[in-house]
Amino acid sequence: MNIRTIVVATCATLAAFAGLTGLSQEGQADPLQTNVNASSPGADIPDTELTREATRLVREAEGTLLFEHSVRVYQWAALAGRRKGLTFDPELLYVAALFHDFGLTSRYGHSHLRFEVDGANAARDFLRSHGVSADSSENIWLAIALHTTNGISVNLSPTAALVAEGANMDLVGAGYDDFTSAERNAVEAAHSHPPQFADAFMQILYNSLEHRPETTQGTGLADIMAYKDPAFRRRDFSNLMRNSKWAVGE
Repeated sequence: MNIRTIVVATCATLAAFAGLTGLSQEGQADPLQTNVNASSPGADIPDTELTREATRLVREAEGTLLFEHSVRVYQWAALAGRRKGLTFDPELLYVAALFHDFGLTSRYGHSHLRFEVDGANAARDFLRSHGVSADSSENIWLAIALHTTNGISVNLSPTAALVAEGANMDLVGAGYDDFTSAERNAVEAAHSHPPQFADAFMQILYNSLEHRPETTQGTGLADIMAYKDPAFRRRDFSNLMRNSKWAVGE
């Protein structure tokens, strides 16, 4: 048993003794940590060996625009978690946010998995190699793999819900008015959102997905493919049902 596991287990035991559960409402065993400075309009990035190594790895793989987006996702997620009073581990939330778009990097130029799964696999491998427990690593895997699947993440764990919320805020402004102007200004000052972000990010998505368009079917990413490629056709699920071999009796 590694030191991190011993510490987490000890904290959980003490919390239970004090009348706390250490569990989120969804039953996920996230550590009882909410190290987000309540007096600051922004969210401090946890400074640990794990987060420094994650930053180095992801920054080397991603360009500036994608990396800054990932850090902003952590900022929005941590701020939302603070506002809602959720229990989460800022260190693991930061790692999840950094890796949530890792599957869009050039190292997956031949992958035919969904990019979310590529990123989730990379994050899980990274966490396990740094002694993070299997349960916590799987929790982060789910948070990343499902961050584009609306309506699912919120029912998993605080970490999963917050990663999805942070990504939606940074991409389409979902929940924009839930953040104060001071919070938005603090995030912008620390990790600026460039004026042409939308077009640049859509190009990154297209460049990563054009060789695996089948993975976008049934998701919002199919909209990106159709916007960038006039020849792309979205899958029509109703048509699949009406014309399946079951339906036509073949």
